[in-house]
Amino acid sequence: MSPVPYITKWSAEEAPALRVVAKGRGIGYADERPYDRDSNGVLWTRVPALPGKGRPEFGRVHALRQQRAIRELLCQVCGRPADRDSDGVLWLLGEDPGDPGFWTTDLNTTHPPLCMPCAVKSVRSCPHLRERYVPLRARAFELAGVRGAFYRPGYPAPVATEVTEVAFGDPRIHWLRAGQLIMRLREFRITSLESYTA
Repeated sequence: MSPVPYITKWSAEEAPALRVVAKGRGIGYADERPYDRDSNGVLWTRVPALPGKGRPEFGRVHALRQQRAIRELLCQVCGRPADRDSDGVLWLLGEDPGDPGFWTTDLNTTHPPLCMPCAVKSVRSCPHLRERYVPLRARAFELAGVRGAFYRPGYPAPVATEVTEVAFGDPRIHWLRAGQLIMRLREFRITSLESYTA
């Protein structure tokens, strides 16, 4: 059986029902606490951290562990430091390597990097990655924004309208309840997992 990825949400980690209210230039929680926002003032989904409790919910991401893995360059599967060499940090994207339009600009991703052993295991065990994947080495990257639930003003409370991505510096970020951090990969090259032997 494959290990449960570090960033996977577990069934016991259900976010509590929180009342979202209009606050300042955007939204906040009615009972907002200091740790509900990051250092950029972005409101985050409040979720308990109970890894291993209940059953893993593959395909769903735990907001705090995803944020930590992106910020600290931790492997999204094992939670240890991601693979890094002279060509950069290892990322694995589920994209078509033959799509020329995909590779013409910087890449934004919510997927944290990986260590080499976990990257190899992932392409063997994940049904989505078995069909297509691109391993990248990125030398230059930066935090670019957040992905989450976007709200609009409403009465008696703001109304969630869609899940979207908003860049840092965009004033709409004050109307977003973040669930994932976005990393922009600037200088990268396609690499290979073929030479690695577990």
